[in-house]
Amino acid sequence: MKLLRQFLIILLLSLVGEGLHALLPLPVPASVYGLVLMLLCLCTGILRLDQVERASDFLIEIMPVMFVPAAVGLTESWEQLRGVLVPMLVIMVLTTVLVMVVTGHVTQFVMKWREKHD
Repeated sequence: MKLLRQFLIILLLSLVGEGLHALLPLPVPASVYGLVLMLLCLCTGILRLDQVERASDFLIEIMPVMFVPAAVGLTESWEQLRGVLVPMLVIMVLTTVLVMVVTGHVTQFVMKWREKHD
């Protein structure tokens, strides 16, 4: 029952994100609105981490499986992708490395900042 409640909380915030996406004329995906709402609720104490932690862990664990349908869809578009395959691969590798580097630096910064302020 606790896990169901956690999923419902996550789904509710996602639904509110969908509503904000429909109401606000900004080019922001609904999922981003939902994530920002989740962050705000966690930071302000409206929501505690233990109220969504198990469901969140489960969703993160199955996230790689969610990319399989998208990858299969790309195989159906092989003819259109063939001409831009090399540039796409270069862009994917470069952006992946960039994200890893930036994430590492931000993580190190936050860890040092916490050591100074704790």
